[in-house]
Amino acid sequence: MSVDMSFSHLILQASLVVQLVMLILVAASVASWALIFRKRRALREAADGAEAFEDRFWSGGNLGEIYAEMQTPHEEAGGMERIFRAGFREFSRMRKQGAGGEPTVEAAHRAMRVALSRETDGLEAYVPFLATVGSTSPYIGLFGTVWGIMNAFMALGQMQQATLATVAPGIAEALIATALGLFAAIPAVVAYNRFSSQIERMLNRYEIFMEEFTSILQRHLQSQPTAGFARSGE
Repeated sequence: MSVDMSFSHLILQASLVVQLVMLILVAASVASWALIFRKRRALREAADGAEAFEDRFWSGGNLGEIYAEMQTPHEEAGGMERIFRAGFREFSRMRKQGAGGEPTVEAAHRAMRVALSRETDGLEAYVPFLATVGSTSPYIGLFGTVWGIMNAFMALGQMQQATLATVAPGIAEALIATALGLFAAIPAVVAYNRFSSQIERMLNRYEIFMEEFTSILQRHLQSQPTAGFARSGE
């Protein structure tokens, strides 16, 4: 007697619990892949935005003019540009209020720190979901496998004559759950590690720019307390 061992048949013939486990793992895999593509695009846009802004910022010229160009928010604005806008806006506001040098710089630095926190939240959004999928999917799949094998052996105990043909489908459908667990977990773990590294490098890049911009503001207040924001001597 031939037994249909196709994947579709094994899945359809699996117990309700095993089918539910498979459905959860497939949903987790689809969600993680959607997040992987979305986060990959977001990180690439963040890197491109930082590169474009640094080219403009370090090309020289007046910081006031750069700020005026970027004052209106736009979709292409990157995280580094938003940090610059927050710092320069607070710096200009404190200068208009007649605040002293050090408080003005400290206020600008705090504003940039708040903007950096927002960028951190944006870059890290949903990334822990990949870690959750990577760490739990194998165990969910293992649960489905154990449950399926348990049912297979319980059915085997009710038979007077057991053959490989009667046992194989139950064990095979149970092992599919483990395979789906690994299929969901492996890409999620790889993507989580890669994204975590990229996010850390991007945040370090933001931190370095923030400190450099703070130093520029400090030097400006010390050397040219009433002049414009030209950086011809930088």
